[in-house]
Amino acid sequence: KKVQYDIKTNRVQIDLGIGRKQRAHVYNDHGLDETEQFLPASDAKKLQKKRISFRAMVAIGLPTALAIIALVTGLLVWHFHYRYNGRVRKLFSGYLTISSQTFSDAYENSNTTEYKELASKVSKQVRLSCFLLHYNFFPFSEGSNNGIIAYYLSEFNVPESQVSAVDEAMASLDGVGNARKNTFLTFRYLYLRLVLNLCCLLGSVKRSHHAHGNQTDIIRSPGFPDSAYLPNLYTEWQIRADPEHRIRLEFDVLDLEKDCRNDFIKVYDSLAPSEKQVIAEKCGYRLPGEKLIFISSGNVMLVTLVTNEEKNFPGFRAFYSQIPAKIQDCGGRLTGLRGTFTSPGYPSHYPPQTDCVWDIEVPSGKHIKVKFDKLSIHNPEQNAISCPEDYLEINYRICGEKPPKTVYTIKSNQATVRFHSDLSYVSEGFSAEFEALEPTNPCPGRFQCDSDLCVPPNLQCDGYNDCGDMSDERGCTCNETQIKCMNGFCKPSFWRCDGVNDCGDNTDEENCGNCKAQEFRCRNSRCIPAQKQCNGYNDCGDGSDESQCEKSIAVHCSALTHKCKNNQCISKLNPMCDGETDCADGSDEAECKCGMKPYKSSRIVGGKDSNDGEWPWQVSLHMKTQGHVCGASVISNRWLVTAAHCVQDNEKFNYSQPDQWEVYLGLLNQGETSKSTLKHVKRIVSHPLYDHLSYDNDITLMELDSPVNLSQNIWPVCLPEATHDFPAGKSVWITGWGKLREEVDAIASVLQKAEVRIINNTVCSKLMDNGITPRMICAGVLSGGVDACQGDSGGPMTSTESNGRMFLAGVVSWGDGCGRRNRPGIYTRVTEYRSWIREMTGV
Repeated sequence: KKVQYDIKTNRVQIDLGIGRKQRAHVYNDHGLDETEQFLPASDAKKLQKKRISFRAMVAIGLPTALAIIALVTGLLVWHFHYRYNGRVRKLFSGYLTISSQTFSDAYENSNTTEYKELASKVSKQVRLSCFLLHYNFFPFSEGSNNGIIAYYLSEFNVPESQVSAVDEAMASLDGVGNARKNTFLTFRYLYLRLVLNLCCLLGSVKRSHHAHGNQTDIIRSPGFPDSAYLPNLYTEWQIRADPEHRIRLEFDVLDLEKDCRNDFIKVYDSLAPSEKQVIAEKCGYRLPGEKLIFISSGNVMLVTLVTNEEKNFPGFRAFYSQIPAKIQDCGGRLTGLRGTFTSPGYPSHYPPQTDCVWDIEVPSGKHIKVKFDKLSIHNPEQNAISCPEDYLEINYRICGEKPPKTVYTIKSNQATVRFHSDLSYVSEGFSAEFEALEPTNPCPGRFQCDSDLCVPPNLQCDGYNDCGDMSDERGCTCNETQIKCMNGFCKPSFWRCDGVNDCGDNTDEENCGNCKAQEFRCRNSRCIPAQKQCNGYNDCGDGSDESQCEKSIAVHCSALTHKCKNNQCISKLNPMCDGETDCADGSDEAECKCGMKPYKSSRIVGGKDSNDGEWPWQVSLHMKTQGHVCGASVISNRWLVTAAHCVQDNEKFNYSQPDQWEVYLGLLNQGETSKSTLKHVKRIVSHPLYDHLSYDNDITLMELDSPVNLSQNIWPVCLPEATHDFPAGKSVWITGWGKLREEVDAIASVLQKAEVRIINNTVCSKLMDNGITPRMICAGVLSGGVDACQGDSGGPMTSTESNGRMFLAGVVSWGDGCGRRNRPGIYTRVTEYRSWIREMTGV
């Protein structure tokens, strides 16, 4: 099938490959555009119309026209009142390829004479279907062989009885059968969500951008970052690059409603919103460390933002630039004992319409092992078994999401690895390492996992799943420091009765004074029958049996229930700022401009470098003569939270004096303090019950000398209410510029981050020689290697809650060394001080 428009002869040539026809008009998304098919006429001459005189035309036509108008008016009234549901509106986007015409920059601007002349000529050649209501041409782009591509959007009004036939016809013309039925965008799916009519959509906000050279430019949602995006919004950003280049687009902040049926962004490998060329659809919140980088297959890209009328969020910011059309790391020959290869563009999402082939060869007599640190190749509609769209082929096709350290073994010294992506949805791709292995001894000096992964021998039977498939923990003999689980695994004894099912069969949580089987344990330690959970009644007395149910109920107030400003108490667990209004007065969602990163995404031992703006509440506290001393957290435009031990005087320094401190906000690198915001301290308010011997009540408030302007790099963290629950086993983040290792003096230059796990206070107290009070919270990685250290004191331990907001769970307080095995970090439990903070600061 082929459509070409020759501008020199002003003619359209159409070849359907189906013999001679009177007329053919095809709609297709593959560059072939619009078609209606008509049967051949037996005698073409019979189709010619005879001339009729003007007087006869008036005599016949005027009464006929009046009759038709009356009839049509009646039919329209009947249709809209009684048959509104009898027809279905649909949208279709496609493009025309214009041959024998060279593209110029003037065709990028719809206001130029050249653009208008070309659009006029092309539109005259477009035949309109009897179902077509409206069509609109988009700006042109470069085509292949010096041609031009003209993009368009059409609206159809299809009788309900013919919808199935039209869908089937479109699917067959689409080239992929019935597997993809969304070539049409239904009127209900897009327009009713926008609450806009077609005219509004086609006249909505559209912006054009062109990347040049090595420059990087920005697109952002309307109003960002000063205000939330508007309701009922449809906005387009058309991005172009120079010929022989691609577009690279990176979102460093994405903060939309989490339900993609309401608000969403779509990225297209096209200048028209063609559903066949969607490479990404995103909503919700960009998590820390998540890479949202997309690369086009050609030199154009389209970004759209769609919002409905409710729950408007901050929006997004993205950087675009152009890169050479030839992407590195796409195939080649790999030889030697080991090496690496990645999907094209990694760590960006791989581009659409890409094929790469790697030929791997290791020395003769050896086999090949391929280990993946990352393997994410999937498509929303893809069959994960046959992998027809995007796949990596080693011995067979692989797609989907695989865990880190996934290993594939090839029993040969030669292998061919193929990667393929189709023209639609893309994913993060893969990062792989190949290694030559000796078939008779694949893991010399190491333990061989069932997955063929090799791990150090001391990790076998240590209670941790180092292989990823538990094979290093099977068949072990437990020692006196371990729990013997009923399923045969061995776990560290300090995990017993910590509230987390570490064994997997609950052995470590039995005989702990907990409830019996088929009973629910309330937060107040009562036991109730399990069937009473989520029955709409407060059977526990503290509401905890109704706290994680689909619907919250009003309960009697207790120390474990959330209290609204109207003094009503509700059963829901952690309702503050979760995106759902639970209190009748809306107070649980009233003060929630916190905890979201407006942009991106002691040193932390075992941590990683943070990104700029990833932790906008992190503060660096400097003494004027010492440099960085402690961390702190922004809780408002005027107040910080830090540790009380950071402001205790000694023989050399007066840490308790406000004028001795310099506060750096929005800082990433300690060597670039000039790029951050500098403030001074007006007042220091330490907790009156701070104990410098036990570190109990280790919390202090700092008031800045003037309010700071909140921005992409400076933003408050959310403060948890007293009833907020941070359960044992939950993952949390610690950040800071503290020491790299316990035995060195130098601090980190770049802000560090690490993920640790909250540890039950009873277990923690045993590990820390009974030095834990109820006002402390423990977190760490008990195998060692990840921890806060000197210089991190006063900094935040933050928890990501269900809607992506981050809450200040703890303040870095003390520990036994840094990153030692079975020695977790100790933090001040912020929930214990919520009333005191509000009383002192008004926050």
